[in-house]
Amino acid sequence: MNTETIENFPADHKAGFVSIVGKPNVGKSTLMNQLVGERLSIITSKAQTTRHRIMGILNGNHNGQDFQLVYSDTPGIIKPLYKLHESMMSFVRGSLEDADVVLFVTDIFEQYDENDVIERLQKSDVPILLLINKIDQATQEQVEEKMAYWQTRFNAQEIIPISALNGFNVERVFEGVIGRLPQHPPYFPKDELTDKPERFFASEIIREKIFLNYKKEVPYSSEVIVTSFKDKEDIIVIQAEILVERATQRAILLGEGGRMIKKTGIMAREELERFFGKKVFLEQFVKVEPDWRQKERMLKRLGYDE
Repeated sequence: MNTETIENFPADHKAGFVSIVGKPNVGKSTLMNQLVGERLSIITSKAQTTRHRIMGILNGNHNGQDFQLVYSDTPGIIKPLYKLHESMMSFVRGSLEDADVVLFVTDIFEQYDENDVIERLQKSDVPILLLINKIDQATQEQVEEKMAYWQTRFNAQEIIPISALNGFNVERVFEGVIGRLPQHPPYFPKDELTDKPERFFASEIIREKIFLNYKKEVPYSSEVIVTSFKDKEDIIVIQAEILVERATQRAILLGEGGRMIKKTGIMAREELERFFGKKVFLEQFVKVEPDWRQKERMLKRLGYDE
């Protein structure tokens, strides 16, 4: 992290925190990556992929005015079943508490069950933009119907139909945010892209490949700890522990003759090399840690405390 002091910025400099919230799997991470222009959040078709609050920092100039936008991708809002879920929801609460603008993301297929999200947002007194995602998969009539529903259901400052996947109306979202941003010096040095260290992104990329390669409970019972991250001149050497809760899950992760873990490792290494722009050597170890999702000590070690 760059620790240079933040000073000498013009009085009209704009800066603020923008929280992206909604139910699981509505496209929050895809939207965040589009808004920041970098792949910071992992994306899979499975719900509850995002477990942490991930900040993406965008600096620029808009109509002659310098700005810094600090976007927060947050876990999908759920009713907690584990201590892990409680920690995930604390990240959502934290992001709403310091938000200057909230992007409430729903999608064209949501079955009007966003009450738990709405309850949280009704307590917020900051501008809220309601985004209806995945309209590329809907007819114009369906989009208009959904917009009409939300106009009567929720008091948003603006309702914007979007396709985060295709980037449709993302510029309009940016305009909606920048127009509501307060004047403030930047919160982070201008050369920073995120608040997370490299190890975090390495563990997230490995975890994404687990979500893509395994079914049922295995991805949800897994966590990745990067135990060693050595950035050498011509290569990054990474050692990672994959935690699971039961020996049967470990066997599934490894696969017959270790084939599945090898496949996952190859996919992760290729993605890590794209992300870091450098050769990567990756070693993975699978370890059984019973009920880690319920253990406060383990959750703290894994960074689930705000």
